[in-house]
Amino acid sequence: MNYHSTEVRQRALILLRGGAKNADVARELNIPAGTVGAWKHKDRARRGECPGAHKPTCPRCDGRPMDLAGYAYLLGQYLGDGHISHYAGHRAPTLRITCADSWPGVSRETERAMRAIFPENRVNQVSKVGCHDLKVVSKHLPCLFPQHGPGMKHTRKITLEPWQQEIVNAYPWEFVRGLIHSDGCRTMNWTTRLVGGERKRYEYPRYFFTNKSDCIRQLFTDTLDALGLTWTHCTRHGNPYNISVARKADVDLLDIHVGPKY
Repeated sequence: MNYHSTEVRQRALILLRGGAKNADVARELNIPAGTVGAWKHKDRARRGECPGAHKPTCPRCDGRPMDLAGYAYLLGQYLGDGHISHYAGHRAPTLRITCADSWPGVSRETERAMRAIFPENRVNQVSKVGCHDLKVVSKHLPCLFPQHGPGMKHTRKITLEPWQQEIVNAYPWEFVRGLIHSDGCRTMNWTTRLVGGERKRYEYPRYFFTNKSDCIRQLFTDTLDALGLTWTHCTRHGNPYNISVARKADVDLLDIHVGPKY
């Protein structure tokens, strides 16, 4: 790869700003025309001269309308399988939500929510083994997800801001759906019963939500309480990581509003 000095780049920009054509600058300085074009584009973008160049707006900073139902779902996904990182050399942080390849419908729903909340930003997909990340870059991510902070989510306190709680109160099923789509499942349990003196196997559906964070589990169960659903803690290796919903009437409601992953 050829590297060009700062002096060469500055000379090229002076010529370009003076009206010189890309090809003429490339010939004069003996550098590829593509390099000249890239320098010109970055220079114009930095000065706000690119056609249609604008700064993406933010519902929190600028009052732009937001898809509240989509946000409630995306918030649940973020608390479950999402994280925000600020990579070296990047001007803005990146939100990544990991989706299993086994559930393409959940991935499509997550991507739709991301596009609805960040309509002016590109949503990309990064493939991994057995899963993929959906990612969006925006300087306003901390505005919309103030739970972001150093370290893993289960190692620090997670609470909702009042404005977030208002959205969850208005769209509780979307929030529950996002949480279950990220860290939950619908499964079949079984037990045995004596029927006419004979022991028979009995199967029944159950929803689980699993998360190491006490705070995130509390957000989930608080929302279930508000919806009037009954839940229980199920320990895993002595730790109460699992929340179970097994009562038939409650499972029926979850089937209507959440359903199995797809």
